[in-house]
Amino acid sequence: LVMHSHASDMARLYQTEFVRSARAVGVLWAVCTLCFAVIEVVILIQPSWVGTRELRYRGGTVATPPQAGTLGLFEVCMETDWPVPECRGSLRTLTPLPAFQSPAVLVCISLTMVWVSVGCLCLFRFCNAATVYNICAWLQLTAGFCLALACVVFPDTWECKEMRALCGEAVGSFSPGNCTVHWAYVLAILGVLDAAILATLAFVLANRQDALLPDDAKDGEGKHF
Repeated sequence: LVMHSHASDMARLYQTEFVRSARAVGVLWAVCTLCFAVIEVVILIQPSWVGTRELRYRGGTVATPPQAGTLGLFEVCMETDWPVPECRGSLRTLTPLPAFQSPAVLVCISLTMVWVSVGCLCLFRFCNAATVYNICAWLQLTAGFCLALACVVFPDTWECKEMRALCGEAVGSFSPGNCTVHWAYVLAILGVLDAAILATLAFVLANRQDALLPDDAKDGEGKHF
């Protein structure tokens, strides 16, 4: 009886630590999901997907293009003598540049899926945790797929007048000419990896929910059935 009681106490202690660890991971996952949603907003609105770069001529001298600036899905921004660049576009009305409508729509869909998954966090008080985790995982997978598709479609649309005006006539599909990809595009690629990691973690947490149930709850369910 003493051995059985000791084993039971150890099992309860292990289960308590397991529950605490799982809850901590769940909170971390929720915080990372919220951060990913904010990052998606930054990716969408920042005019820093492509930018001009310094040109090195044969003589070895370094010069900047006549008009240095950056370009995003909604705006083209040119550097001026003022600290704030001069931007042209329709960010206020959320109207993407004509050449970038497809990647902008894909990023918007991805953004919507991520924020819906953030809204689903409220369902933990009303629904089974495993169900909520599975719903969020599929939403995040969809968001990652749309964002990855936007990252692939965007370079294919570079042969447009906005890119030619900023990056020169050497611009073509998947060829940025006198420009290079900037941090917003790199952040979008990292966002794809982030979505995959969050979705995988959500699936793992969903599969572990049965192990978080106490023994008496499992016995009650068995008796009920």
